[in-house]
Amino acid sequence: MSAAPSADFLAALHDYQPLVRRVCRLYCQDADDRQDLFQEIVLQLWRAWPRYVPQPDAKLSTWLYRIALNVAISNLRQRTRRPAQVDVEGEAWHLAQPSEGHAYEPEETAALYRAIDRLSDVDKAFVLLYLEDRPYDEMADILGITQNNVRVKMHRVQERLRRLLMSPINC
Repeated sequence: MSAAPSADFLAALHDYQPLVRRVCRLYCQDADDRQDLFQEIVLQLWRAWPRYVPQPDAKLSTWLYRIALNVAISNLRQRTRRPAQVDVEGEAWHLAQPSEGHAYEPEETAALYRAIDRLSDVDKAFVLLYLEDRPYDEMADILGITQNNVRVKMHRVQERLRRLLMSPINC
């Protein structure tokens, strides 16, 4: 492999690292797990990079999101197959701690992350893309579904989040 793809890959990774970190943040509450997931996503991006062909009607971020979300969902499914002790108090405390690049995380944000954490892995992908202000057509490309389906699913996910945020467990 020539040095040019390496340089291009590193430049793309540098530009889109915040995107990958947000995916990791949404799918992993533990800092070590986030770092492991980040490394796995980067590895899978690197492996797929030689097959990436820029398309005039598609953004690089769409391709990156697809891979990052697929890896995150697969990783989450692997982790949930293993029985684990869940410390609800510890999770709430962790969410209230500073995250990468922020001095603090307000309680409203912590409550939102707790609610998001209770969503299915696929619903989390919708929330992430929505919070990233991705248009529905791009969301459809990333998720491999129609724009109409994105609209319907987004509405349902938003309703679930509203209910979760209003539930006493999340307060």
